[in-house]
Amino acid sequence: QVQLVESGGGLVQAGGSLRLSCAASGRTFSSYAMAWFPQAPGKEREFVAAISWSGGSTYYADAVKGRFTISRDNAKNTVYLQMNSLKPEDTAVYYCNARSYGSSWYALYEYDYWGQGTQVTVSS
Repeated sequence: QVQLVESGGGLVQAGGSLRLSCAASGRTFSSYAMAWFPQAPGKEREFVAAISWSGGSTYYADAVKGRFTISRDNAKNTVYLQMNSLKPEDTAVYYCNARSYGSSWYALYEYDYWGQGTQVTVSS
């Protein structure tokens, strides 16, 4: 089992940047694939980025390609989401998710664990 704690959210103007962090407990963090699923008000959680257990493969939603970068440091049990050129539509609570196995990187139901989320608000 793994516990996840997100941080780094905040209020930023459009065009600005934020770096989210997700700290994981447990000694098996490196065996989990990780992903970020933000939830905007009144909407379901949507996939934006995922990274394989080794960090060798990354996946992005079309809406964030070229703006967001997911990375991980297995020595620190932490996954990051660097968000640049932020837009008001990026406003959401960002949840970090973890899974051991799965066939789809993009489906929320494939992930077994998630944190409490961190709020990102982008003003126009």
